[in-house]
Amino acid sequence: MRRIRKRSFEELVLENKELLMKDEDALRKIEDRLEQKMLNKAE
Repeated sequence: MRRIRKRSFEELVLENKELLMKDEDALRKIEDRLEQKMLNKAE
């Protein structure tokens, strides 16, 4: 039986980043949130 190797945090972050870069809706939401944060800080 093959032992399941536990992934490192860095590997999980990279995998998540790759998935997000392919998901345009998620990217748009992230951009909107960042824009809103910058506008709130500017006030």
